[in-house]
Amino acid sequence: MSSFDDRADAFENKFAHDAEMQFKAEARRNKLLGLWAAGLLGKSDDEAAAYAKEVVKADFEEAGHEDVYRKLAGDLGDKADEATIRAKITELMAEAKAQLLDEA
Repeated sequence: MSSFDDRADAFENKFAHDAEMQFKAEARRNKLLGLWAAGLLGKSDDEAAAYAKEVVKADFEEAGHEDVYRKLAGDLGDKADEATIRAKITELMAEAKAQLLDEA
């Protein structure tokens, strides 16, 4: 195998790894968002875990996180405004990435 082929394989492997890590980070962020929102909604621990799963599933409706935002905004109503929800999405993405790095 030539060094060019080795480099191409390395880039492909890195791309696949990065895509997997991004997927895991988004899923973790959505779980954290669900737990945060469940707290605002006054859900019990079991209900909060189930709600967090619903939020994770909501992210599969379309690319990006707008589907998650819509779910949270619809469920939270006047308990959190758009700016608060969007700020929490950003904050918890950073936290999710940090958690994944700590686990690695």
